[in-house]
Amino acid sequence: MCSISRDSRHKRSHTSAKRAHYRKKRKFELGRQAAGTKLGPKRIHEVRVRGGNKKFRAMRLEAGTYSWGSEAVSRPTRIVAVVYNASNNELVRTNTLVKGSIVQVDATPFRQWYENRYAQVVGKKKRQTGAEDEKNDVNKHRSGHLKAKVAARKSTVESALDDQFVSGRLYAIITSRPGQSGRCDGYILEGKELEFYLRKIRSKK
Repeated sequence: MCSISRDSRHKRSHTSAKRAHYRKKRKFELGRQAAGTKLGPKRIHEVRVRGGNKKFRAMRLEAGTYSWGSEAVSRPTRIVAVVYNASNNELVRTNTLVKGSIVQVDATPFRQWYENRYAQVVGKKKRQTGAEDEKNDVNKHRSGHLKAKVAARKSTVESALDDQFVSGRLYAIITSRPGQSGRCDGYILEGKELEFYLRKIRSKK
């Protein structure tokens, strides 16, 4: 089996001439096998790399920290499934986590934060009523000073995002590199970007 090499000496020149072989492979030109990080209980391998540094090769991950850009808040949350990957459908079928993948994450940490901060219910359509609603962050006891503070805060959630809060899953994009950093972090999709990926996801089905 031949090794993975990242050199360019084996490639032809721009005029398609074959380059001369004047040296063997070098250690600094090596490449390693792709991590192929899967969705599952956390398992990370430590890899010793050039200069004695370390990379963290995530073999399996099930959670990450995702930020909600319009609200400027980040929360650690569970990754539910991979739903779209522009490069390869096989990565969706096998639930492989790579940078740029669109995933569904658990909406609960973001919903709890929003309801606590703004005292407004998010994802209204199927939300609970009566006794359950009393346990909510929306209806908890607040002092007069805090009520005034909360009332001064203004926020609205776009309808496409609100619909996702109803289902309890939010669409997010992975911006970290799980095979390099051992983390699977990213941000919640909103606005035009969310519209774009929703169209892509529907067209793939």
